[in-house]
Order: sequence, then C-alpha cells, then structure tokens
Amino acid sequence: MSERLAGILVSSFTRILIHGIKVTIPLTLLSFVFGCIIALFLALVQIANVKGLKQFARFYIWVFRGTPLIVQLFIIFFGLPSVGIILDAFPSAVIAFALNLGAYNAEIFRSAIQAVPEGQTEAAYMVGLSYRQTMTRIVMPQAFRIAFPPLFNSLIGLTKDTSLASSITVVELFTTAQQIAARTYEPFALYCEAAVIYLMICTVLTWIQNYFEKRLVWNAPAPVKGE
Repeated sequence: MSERLAGILVSSFTRILIHGIKVTIPLTLLSFVFGCIIALFLALVQIANVKGLKQFARFYIWVFRGTPLIVQLFIIFFGLPSVGIILDAFPSAVIAFALNLGAYNAEIFRSAIQAVPEGQTEAAYMVGLSYRQTMTRIVMPQAFRIAFPPLFNSLIGLTKDTSLASSITVVELFTTAQQIAARTYEPFALYCEAAVIYLMICTVLTWIQNYFEKRLVWNAPAPVKGE
C-alpha cells in the first residue's frame, strides 16, 4: 500500500464513520421503529379478522414485498413531486424503509402471536380479561420473545439496506465513501473501507442481539431434589 493511499484511508475513515453515526444509524432506527408500528398494526388487524382492514393489510404486504425497495424509494422521492407532494431526501428514505420493513415484519409479528397457545387466550377470557388486556398482558409479552430474533435480524439487514438511500441523495455512510472515491480516484479502497465500517456496525448490533436473546430466554424451573 502506498503512502498516499494509506493517508487517504486514514483521513477518510473518520469522515465516513461520522456520517454513519450521524445519518445511517438515525435513519436505521427511525425506519425500524416506524416499520414495527406499521407491522404490528397489520398483524393485529389480520389476527382480529377486522373486515376491510384485513384485506387492506394483505394487499399492503403483497405490494411492498413484491416490489424492489429501490423502486419504492424512487417513487416516493422522485415520483411524488409529480402529484404535488415534495419531500426532502431523508424523510423520503425513512418513509420508504418503514413502509417496506412494515410489510416484512408484519408476518414476523403475526406468526409470533399465533405461536402463543390458544389455550392461554381462552384461559384469559375465562378469568374475565378483555381482548385488550389479554393481548397486552398475556399474548404480546410471549409473542415478543418469539419475534425478537427475526426482528433484530431485520434491523441488521436494514442497516445495510440504508446504503440504497444514496440513490436519492441522502448523504449517509456509503454516499460519503462515493464522494471521497470520486475525488481521490481510489474506489476499490474506499468501498472496502465503507464495507468494513458497515461490518463494524453490524457486529456491534449482533453482540447486542446475542445479549438480549440470552436475557429473554425462558428459564426452565430447577429440578426438585429427589425426583
């Protein structure tokens, strides 16, 4: 490695990392939170069999799972202005990622809720709990434990997918690497450096996932002595 290239990588590392912290991570977290809210709503209306809303939820999931994420980004940022709706790049990216993630996470929530034994729901009704109390006190705490691993996997995947926001002019981690590569004519080294920074962020998220998964494991009761 030449001294010039080493100098470029050292000086660019901090700049790329700062944009990752200031833009990529907030973009990921905001999109994930809003996406989970959308997903939970879609899952609940399907399970509750709300007429009209159930069909809407299925149609929504079908559309957003069946079309590419980058097309959805382009429709929101470049397409909506043609009908009079103009959004900045960052909120456009948040909306696109949240809508897309909501479709995928809806199935995670739905399957997790349905994995809770029906007998527990019936028992809750027998002791006088309402539907809302049953869901919040009995079903959802157990469903969250089941859904946590795949939900966190979707968060890690979303962290990498935010690089697509560069296509609609969001100056995030990958965009910064592109700008430096265009100025220094070192695309291979700069893109590899960006990949390393993404890997660092995702590795930290994986450690966090492993920590909370251990905390959420149901502890089996200790065996009674003599049995």
